[in-house]
Amino acid sequence: MILEPQRAAALFAERLATQTDASDVHAALASGEPGFVLLDARALDAWNQGHIPGARHLPHAEIPARAADLLDPAVPVVTYCWGPGCNGATRAALALSLLGYTAREMIGGVEYWAREGFPLRGADGDATRPADSLVAPVGSSCAC
Repeated sequence: MILEPQRAAALFAERLATQTDASDVHAALASGEPGFVLLDARALDAWNQGHIPGARHLPHAEIPARAADLLDPAVPVVTYCWGPGCNGATRAALALSLLGYTAREMIGGVEYWAREGFPLRGADGDATRPADSLVAPVGSSCAC
């Protein structure tokens, strides 16, 4: 099925309005004033295994009961979970949206965060792996 250009453009614009990626989140966090709260929607064991520095932890199943205590409704939220094979970030963004929060999903999740060479914080501090050249440009920017 091929969509008419106007319908395709509307769908692409919608995706850009509701999704972001690890590189853009990293750049925003590095600026010191990202304009959003980063939310890890995984279970506690996953959070403890390693999470993005600066993220808050709120498993997606607990959002309806706990979001009001942890999040300011005036501040947008970016959610993440494990990776492309997991829909926890989508579930979290949906739950937040239903509660009236402005939410976006970080596509690729923590997997692509780590694969792009960005640090994860665990019990032993921050750890960084070299960027995976299959998913991130090495020594340059993809300029996307």
